[in-house]
Amino acid sequence: MVGLSNLLTWGAIVSIVAAAAIPEALPPKGPKPPKQKCGKILKRKAWHKFSNKEKKAYIDAELCLMAAPTKTNRPFAVSRFDDLIKLHQILADVVHGDGWFLPFHRLQMKAHETLLREECGYKGTQPYWDETIDAGNFSKSIVFDPVLGFGGDGSGPEYCIQDGPFASYQLNTGPGYKNIPHCIWRQMNDFLSSGSSQASIDRCMTLTTYADAWPCFENGIMPGDPKTGPPPQFFDSFFPPWPPLPPSAGPPVGAPAPGNGTLAGPPPSPHNAGHIGVGGEMANPISSPGDPLFYLHHTYLDRIWWQWQKKDLKKRLVDIAGYTSNFPPKPEEPGQGWVNATLDDTLDMFGIIPNATVREVMDIRAWPLCFDYE
Repeated sequence: MVGLSNLLTWGAIVSIVAAAAIPEALPPKGPKPPKQKCGKILKRKAWHKFSNKEKKAYIDAELCLMAAPTKTNRPFAVSRFDDLIKLHQILADVVHGDGWFLPFHRLQMKAHETLLREECGYKGTQPYWDETIDAGNFSKSIVFDPVLGFGGDGSGPEYCIQDGPFASYQLNTGPGYKNIPHCIWRQMNDFLSSGSSQASIDRCMTLTTYADAWPCFENGIMPGDPKTGPPPQFFDSFFPPWPPLPPSAGPPVGAPAPGNGTLAGPPPSPHNAGHIGVGGEMANPISSPGDPLFYLHHTYLDRIWWQWQKKDLKKRLVDIAGYTSNFPPKPEEPGQGWVNATLDDTLDMFGIIPNATVREVMDIRAWPLCFDYE
């Protein structure tokens, strides 16, 4: 998933709400409709703080989504779980490498939590995986427990996970932009997972504007870093071969790194390291929600963003920047240019839950999100 800012894909669906209002179109003055309020604030916590009973309840609810029929009826979607993967697959090129990255995924995590609670009887909240605990040693994490976790690494010609509650599940979306029946597969890499360290988060936390912070959270890019694209083989992830290719081993610490002396570790990226440390479906920038761990990982990333927001809440609840797409305007479409992300942009949820504006997802304690982190 390294280099998500360079995704170039087709099939993007973009919903943008204009910020300007025409005076003649304004309704007559009158009382404003009451602002919706949260009836209850859900408290999210880390997976390693879940009791065995809570873990089983969450896993059972996820299995329920996997068994429930699609309601969006998107092409190749079979299950309710597929509906959430399709959302990410179709919108991948407008919700990565740009200003919508963090707001979109915050709302997608809420969509997942809502389906678990409202359609599968789950009484708990969306957990997160505190990856700082396991950075550099993902393969030994309790999240991969075969009974009260998500199963372990993949093996065999297709690198399918061999144990755990999701071992026999068949994905219908992916890998990448393909839509072929396949297993949930993983290729864990402890070396690459070390990019999830607390130090990787801390360097991003020093940044004071959203324009600087989100590239660091997503791709480990700091202000002034050279903008280098991914290797050519990265684009194979859009339509990857199946069965998958064998994993390439991560370079050892101290290995030569062109233009950078020696490699002291993998690129520090709270987002990318979690994806490529797990590998397989999770490492694919398009179809990664096919691994149920996706939701623990992105809830973890959302918590990091919220921690950053709380450092200057008044300012950062309204701080948005970047574009609404990661690919340049098409030369054959005169007059088209980069579009800046705004607080009034609409985040499309494909009817899974109601759409929301960026403004509405900036404060997690307010409607329609109504949650907080312990």
